[in-house]
Amino acid sequence: MKQSLPLNTPINSAIVELKIKELKVPTIGEASIREIVQLVTSIEAATGEQYIRMEMGIPGLPPTQIGVDAEIAALKKNVASAYPRIDGIQSLKEETSRFLKLFMNIDVLPEGCVPTVGSMEGSYASFLVAGSCTKERDTALFVDPGFPVQKQQMLVMGQKYESFDVFDFRGEKLREKIESYLAKGNINCIIYSNPNNPAWICFDENELQIIGELANKYDVIIIEDLAYFGMDFRLDLSTPGVPPYQATVARYTDKYVLLVSSSKVFSYAGQRIGMMAISDALYNRHYPYLEERLKVIGFGNAVVHRVLYSMTSGTSHSAQYALAAMFKAANDGQFNFIADVKEYGEKAKIMKQLFLKNGFQIVYHTDLHQPVGDGFYFTIGYPGMKGSELLHRLLYYGISAISLGNTGSSKEGLRACVSSVSRSQFDTLAQRLEQFHHDFPIS
Repeated sequence: MKQSLPLNTPINSAIVELKIKELKVPTIGEASIREIVQLVTSIEAATGEQYIRMEMGIPGLPPTQIGVDAEIAALKKNVASAYPRIDGIQSLKEETSRFLKLFMNIDVLPEGCVPTVGSMEGSYASFLVAGSCTKERDTALFVDPGFPVQKQQMLVMGQKYESFDVFDFRGEKLREKIESYLAKGNINCIIYSNPNNPAWICFDENELQIIGELANKYDVIIIEDLAYFGMDFRLDLSTPGVPPYQATVARYTDKYVLLVSSSKVFSYAGQRIGMMAISDALYNRHYPYLEERLKVIGFGNAVVHRVLYSMTSGTSHSAQYALAAMFKAANDGQFNFIADVKEYGEKAKIMKQLFLKNGFQIVYHTDLHQPVGDGFYFTIGYPGMKGSELLHRLLYYGISAISLGNTGSSKEGLRACVSSVSRSQFDTLAQRLEQFHHDFPIS
């Protein structure tokens, strides 16, 4: 550290240093999300002090009761004793197809709507099959910043990837940047999240059209991570069958896999269930090399009968009934699933102001030509400090986050998640930020 640490930090500095050493990572900025979780939990246990925990995207709201009730009912009917279909129970497949039509205005047959053990399994299966379609296309392209664990999946599979930070390539600049990668001929898929984790920027229709047109031109698969479905709170996306709809590349190409999570929008993270929506054209597409490699015909069959079968043999039977019930209630207009999660946006607005008041900056501060929206995440930096240094110093002040470097960002700073921070902690956050700003004045 360039500047010595004050002696009277809110958290005992000797204990923080000891626990960081016990973590055994080269630098704290390189620590994974789960390693930061482990570190902060151990410091809290040793000191008895509670952190402002912004490192992990854990839902901070109760699970949707409709899902809980449906799952309990399913368990009482003894579904736990039977293996589920690998491609999903029929009611869930049909309600997912309806949900995509009513809230995205796209058509995907129930056949291509497949449950997975969270969107994490969906992304893993998508990467593996996309990387097996054409022998010479052995590399994925990440439009960053993004979810760090998806690159860890690529590492585990031994697959190659390239990436770039999208912040300086918005609008029409996006076309030339992506095409510079696709023209090499080695890219099999493009991955991004929308809304974005961690920047919370949202691609507009023009940008999605650019991505779709390039997918068509170069015959690459688009993997669109919709973990935060409908949570661009600048728009009201809550009414089924009524525009505006959730933005998607699916309007501009038929070469896509959508990943729809139940974890954030339904607060159903613990049951580990999400949906893959594979376009009709892609589901049935035959790739000769894929057939040779996995001994199966069709992209969808490779996902279901090779990858998902090999990994988990399906998704929790009772959780499928829960998700089907939540989708049905939303589809029928009986459940406004956006209303509850707006709390994240309201908390983000307050928390951003506390950081800004104390010398911090919002790193990804604009979304094209407007301020970035308030949502599940935001990004922070502090003048004169690199992201790893800032993370290290904030740990002494009882504030945790993850480095933007872990998300593929080229910017210095941190990702802050609002979900686990309660409103009752706002005064504590304000006090700790004020002390930090006092201890490290901006020159």
